[in-house]
Amino acid sequence: MSFPLSELPIACASRRPVSVSFEFFPPKTEKMQQSLWECVQRLEPLGPQFVSVTYGAGGSTRERTHETVVRIARETKLRPAAHLTCVGHSRGEVDDIARRYWDEGIRHIVALRGDMPDGQPYAAHPDGYAYAVDLVQGLKRIADFEISVAAYPEKHPDAPSADFDLDNLKRKIDAGASRAISQYFFDPAVFLNFMERCAKAGITVPVLPGILPVTNFAQVQKFSAACGASVPDWMANLFEGLDDDPESRRLVAATVAAEQCRILAQNGVEQFHFYTLNRADLAYAISHILGVRATAKKD
Repeated sequence: MSFPLSELPIACASRRPVSVSFEFFPPKTEKMQQSLWECVQRLEPLGPQFVSVTYGAGGSTRERTHETVVRIARETKLRPAAHLTCVGHSRGEVDDIARRYWDEGIRHIVALRGDMPDGQPYAAHPDGYAYAVDLVQGLKRIADFEISVAAYPEKHPDAPSADFDLDNLKRKIDAGASRAISQYFFDPAVFLNFMERCAKAGITVPVLPGILPVTNFAQVQKFSAACGASVPDWMANLFEGLDDDPESRRLVAATVAAEQCRILAQNGVEQFHFYTLNRADLAYAISHILGVRATAKKD
């Protein structure tokens, strides 16, 4: 069974509670640090399942990622997950980073192959973990980390086929990953069809849909072309003529993402992962629409 968007059911038998998680990226400047922290504080009362902090191409944000993860763990009630990649590090260096996280109380790692800097073709470090499955195995040897991995509903751009990519996801889970977080997508049918394929492949861990509220459509088009995510024509039509109208773009972005989540929720999806781009407003509003409510922080 497949799920063409035009035929997706829109009614649900019961309203089930959903959970959310949020992704941040480490700040480069003092001003960006302030914006990130405002975002963290705004989203914390929603009680996310976890929050994650990304790791730059080639490991370029190693220390800033570490500092951000540790600060979130120390100064909030949130459960932070640290992104960790294979690129640019030997096994010994990666293992040292992981042990340092464990010693500081960080128990959740998002294990990724990672990308080379400046868009270079991927090349494994000669003394490093070659791929994410190897990294998952290495992390499990170090400590009993909770490990999330990446999933690609439309295939990783480097994978030779969709079946190969799905088999790779299954290997990562069999190696010890406890959940997968998907690359962003815009057509709900893409994710629902992918989940059907996951079920047939014997993947039973949660696969969280990655939701990216779009405010800069031109930028997303460029990024999507590089990472293999399709951008529907109807989406281009919605943003047409809004290049100089940021407020309208934000309203359109909220509407598109909320409708995307609504369709997914009505088809049984109960966990959502938001790529916040260090801005809380859209992620907060869409979480509210999904039924997630803020609660008062407890000391």
